[in-house]
Amino acid sequence: MKRNIVIAAVTAAALVGGGTATALAVTGDDDAPHRDDDARVTSVKVPAGDAVASALREAPGTAVSAELDDEDDGDNGRTAWEVDVLAGDGTRHSVRIDPATGEVLGSQTEDDDDTDDTAEARAALKGASVDAAGAARAAAGHGTVTSVELDDDGDGGAAWEVETRVSGKGEQGWRVDAGTGRVTADSDDSGSDDD
Repeated sequence: MKRNIVIAAVTAAALVGGGTATALAVTGDDDAPHRDDDARVTSVKVPAGDAVASALREAPGTAVSAELDDEDDGDNGRTAWEVDVLAGDGTRHSVRIDPATGEVLGSQTEDDDDTDDTAEARAALKGASVDAAGAARAAAGHGTVTSVELDDDGDGGAAWEVETRVSGKGEQGWRVDAGTGRVTADSDDSGSDDD
């Protein structure tokens, strides 16, 4: 009789403990991706503007975008700034910068068969007083800059689209006017992190 009670008690404890563990595993931790992004961003010691400057020393020209990238592009999945530079002769270069040291991790010439994109970028930048580094610095007061990209689609004039991240709050999009440097919230950005 005592043996049956002990077996029943152990079985009940296993079911309760297993059920709790299963419930935790099924519900998951919705904040885990945000913590991963927060950790990636807080590990950045070289801000976007400085990463752009390092890339331009490696590949002279005009930076048209910079993104904190953690994809595996030959750096063993290690986070790096990826800066796209448009050279004076029309070639595009992709330069990877270490976000901890500012050192160049690698550089490659991109095959740019789309001369229209190059022409649009050049037209958008003509007369601009704010470059990618300046746009990153202008938006840095709103959080850690994670990307800067030239918006050359022509609606509303040339601008830089900048994303910032504040620990625990997710990403926020900003537009930096390429002529004036004025920073405004991106009306197309919901402020969510649902990419």
